[in-house]
Amino acid sequence: MADGAAGPAPGPAPGPAPRRRRTAPDGAKGRARRRDVIAAATELYGEVGYRSASLREVAARAGLSHPGLLHHFGTKEALLLAVLEQRDEDDTVAFVEGRRGVAALAGMVDIVERNTHRPAIVELFCVLSAEATAPDHPAHDWFRRRYETVLAFAADAYRAAAEDGHLRAGVEPEDAARRLVALMDGLQVQFLYDRAGTDMVARLRDELRAELTVPLP
Repeated sequence: MADGAAGPAPGPAPGPAPRRRRTAPDGAKGRARRRDVIAAATELYGEVGYRSASLREVAARAGLSHPGLLHHFGTKEALLLAVLEQRDEDDTVAFVEGRRGVAALAGMVDIVERNTHRPAIVELFCVLSAEATAPDHPAHDWFRRRYETVLAFAADAYRAAAEDGHLRAGVEPEDAARRLVALMDGLQVQFLYDRAGTDMVARLRDELRAELTVPLP
């Protein structure tokens, strides 16, 4: 049986239900352990892909036993979602939280700039987003919701830019948002094939320069 996979559901037993395993230990030590596990998983997924990585390998990299890892993340799927959520949370707080209009669009470019220095994260995202197109993939719903959220954020940013008089005539916010997100994803794939020859930031700035009436911050 694969690491973290659930076995057949047991039948009802007499007496009180067993206590559930605590998946998020309290305290600073527990939070630090979770961060270590997420960092180890992020690194391993970037190297071998989610499906090929085992919880035992992640545990070894994080300096934990297999049961110790399961104390923090009860299943492989739970760990995957934690990795994805941590990546987006870090980027949101650092670059786009509280921004609007042109500043929000510039924040999206800043995220891409950050990604040029962490190719393992770019590879992880590209591999998982492709794998997760399968409806039975554990991250399928997460990626679907993420794309909805990112597209909505970008469209709101373009609409705010238009309200501020910073969007060129004829640029439709929803269409521009889809182009921008598609460009970001496509450039990431090209970057993985040719890091030296693919300037993701410059290409995004060129796209936004053609749509905006003011320079990016």
